[in-house]
Amino acid sequence: MPRTPGLDFALGTAKVAGGTLIGITMLTSSIVAGGLVGLAVSFRNLPDVRVLRNYVPTETTYIYDIKGKLLDSLHGEYNRSVVKLDEISPELKRAVLAIEDSHFYVHEGINPNSIARALVANWRQGSVVEGGSTITMQLVKNLFLSRERTVSRKLAEAVLAIRVEQIFTKDQILEMYLNTIYWGHNSYGAETAAQSFFGKSASEINLAEAAVMAGLIQAPEDYSPFINYKETKRRQGMVLTRMRELGWITPEEETAARAEPLLVSRPTAWKASELPYVTEAVISELQQRFGQDAVLQGGMRVQTTVDYNFQKMAEEKVATAHRRLRGRGLYADQVALVAVDPRTHFVKALVGGVNYRESQFNRAIQSLRQPGSAFKPYVYYAAFASGKFTPYSVVDDSPVRYRDGAAYYSPRNYGGGFAGPMSLRDSLIQSRNVPAVKLGQMVGLKNVIEVCRTLGIKSPLDPVVSLPLGAIGVTPLEMAGSYATFASTGWHSEPTIMVRVTDSRGNVILDNTPNPQLVLDPWATASLNAVLKGVIEGGTGTAANIGRPAAGKTGTTSAERDVWFVGYVPQLSTAVWIGNDNFRPLGKGVTGGGYAAPIWRDFMLEALRNEPVKQFPAASQFRRPQ
Repeated sequence: MPRTPGLDFALGTAKVAGGTLIGITMLTSSIVAGGLVGLAVSFRNLPDVRVLRNYVPTETTYIYDIKGKLLDSLHGEYNRSVVKLDEISPELKRAVLAIEDSHFYVHEGINPNSIARALVANWRQGSVVEGGSTITMQLVKNLFLSRERTVSRKLAEAVLAIRVEQIFTKDQILEMYLNTIYWGHNSYGAETAAQSFFGKSASEINLAEAAVMAGLIQAPEDYSPFINYKETKRRQGMVLTRMRELGWITPEEETAARAEPLLVSRPTAWKASELPYVTEAVISELQQRFGQDAVLQGGMRVQTTVDYNFQKMAEEKVATAHRRLRGRGLYADQVALVAVDPRTHFVKALVGGVNYRESQFNRAIQSLRQPGSAFKPYVYYAAFASGKFTPYSVVDDSPVRYRDGAAYYSPRNYGGGFAGPMSLRDSLIQSRNVPAVKLGQMVGLKNVIEVCRTLGIKSPLDPVVSLPLGAIGVTPLEMAGSYATFASTGWHSEPTIMVRVTDSRGNVILDNTPNPQLVLDPWATASLNAVLKGVIEGGTGTAANIGRPAAGKTGTTSAERDVWFVGYVPQLSTAVWIGNDNFRPLGKGVTGGGYAAPIWRDFMLEALRNEPVKQFPAASQFRRPQ
């Protein structure tokens, strides 16, 4: 039994047509010829079918996780994936040809047999009730002509079909047809339909499934298994009977296919994103780079940096932590978490809130919140990199007042009081505010801002006196990404959530292969890392202790509106933020060390379960800047 379309189909069709084909051809030749003569005059302005040589159907864009799991699909009016003819199962090709145009490999664009039958039926009814269209005629109708059921349109179909057959091979025509026809539920083309109805590629469709899909073409929604399963089975039976009558399947194959249970999926157009916080971030960046039309119609294939299971774990940790916070009496609307790999600056987890279904606002990348003391490491790094300070340089934690515009600003420590002379190391471990503000003035706020820009922070930064205390807005992604550069001892790549983007033909249009650059002084970075390790080992971040070398910093804003913990090991940098969307205070005494650090710890313990313990390089391995 032949399994591919071509000459074998033509021979089979000739056997079925038998002696009637010649007679019907003679019967209809004068009618058809007369119509075509009229067309020579009436349809001189028909489209040039040669444009099909460069025709590229609009295609659906697909977003995958880093291992290739499909996360989401994006499309405009047409949900379509284009595939080669040899990537469509032989069963599906045979089934479509059997029910739509069994003479396809014999005729030259029009089928006199079908046309004669349609002309008689239409003459009897006084209107167009039967089409008699070949697959080639259906193709040109879908691409070039209106949907009106008129004799003139049918004649135009015939002329264009003949022209198409003169330019393209049968296989090329069938490939275009199978990639353009509508299968129902906003699925265009065999590949999208196969994925929608059966959750598999068109190349994997078996005989029973192929008969279902072929039966849908005439009236997709009417025969849809999602709407009328009984009618679906009836149409499937008609297709299988036709295939048996043509000799393309055996009676035994027909019986087996009829009895086979259909494992129907559900329409891909109805499926929500698997990881909405991730895919929405991807879509936003794609639209900024390529424009909305290219994203919805260009058939892009997007590989993200996120592993599905890892992201799901992060989302579960955030949801669990939120319930726990409520249990402790803390009224916090939201928790956000971002994790970045310092070795690549690939985003590994991006959780923009507690529940995406309840709120689609992605706080991980869209919300500018004050980082509080989590901003201080940028100031201390600038001091170490200047060559004028070491972790053991002394700063006086004492009252001070600065002119700030038209007023004066006097920084205060959290909890009040002053500690007097102390090392920079101790002042950062204890998160003292006054020393940080004084240090910012000594190294220069413009230098601090330059450090932030080098680390990829793009949010607005003003050189106000209170800048060292985080009196500006940043995103959790900016915090996790910039701390990742500390974790890599100064090596930086632009944080990204996409590894690679290709067009539908496999051409790479965006390649985010890491290209790390050394942007920070290694000695200064290693010195900062050593101090931030002290934050977890004996400072404000002891609740973040994970039993291995880790560095980080707590953050708590005035009036307790935002609390943070941002920390890292050499393999992962993670930022955790807690707050209310309406900026309502979380409550007196709420700190990053008390509330955000435990969430960071729980996430990191799970995230690093299979990661080896690594040490940060010591500052003694590098030359101190002069």
